[in-house]
Amino acid sequence: MGEARTSRRERLRTETAREIKAIALELMAKGGPDAISLRAIAREMGMTAGAIYGYYPTRDDLVTTLISDVYTSLLDAVERARDAVPADDPGGRILAWGRALRRWSLDNPEGFRLVYGDPVPGYRPPDGGAAADAGLRACAGLTGLVAAAWPSMGAPPDEFTWADFGPELVRHMHEEFPGLPPAVLALSLRTWGRMHGLITLEVYGHLGPQVTDAEKLYESELRDLVRSLGW
Repeated sequence: MGEARTSRRERLRTETAREIKAIALELMAKGGPDAISLRAIAREMGMTAGAIYGYYPTRDDLVTTLISDVYTSLLDAVERARDAVPADDPGGRILAWGRALRRWSLDNPEGFRLVYGDPVPGYRPPDGGAAADAGLRACAGLTGLVAAAWPSMGAPPDEFTWADFGPELVRHMHEEFPGLPPAVLALSLRTWGRMHGLITLEVYGHLGPQVTDAEKLYESELRDLVRSLGW
């Protein structure tokens, strides 16, 4: 019986924490990053501010959790799409990743802005960043895709060295991809930039006046990207 009560309490706590995060994103959607506050969330939920502090002691704790959860959700989506394509089709896997990235971003614009866009005023991330592990996971995922396509491109250019990148990222790349030339990491970051750029313009509404079919434009960019990688 005690175990059942504990389990029920844990379920209620998990549901409440999920609701707090959902309301935080709703507040951000309506009023921007500055609208995220524990007191405002407490008012929306009919709780006292003190009760909210039992879940997240500070607003920074909540924002850090939000960024980590949102980023993880994004990575789960793009990795599922990638893994649905055979490993011997690097071009198809890059297309799947890019399409899933855009789809998730349009379905979750507040989450996209939280991870990639508007800084939360006054927010102080923990040492290493709000979602350092997720960031490394994203970079490793995209680098793996580019590395798989790399053999079709011929010899790598030598204008990059490992000194051109942050030491933590370099350490992670050496662990994940022993023997990888630094030019592949540079290309993976450029690949991310090409995907991310048009998505950012679309999420923030900058393509609307100029483009009637943003998906067609993005698809053309993705296919040109894949061709540039030899696929």
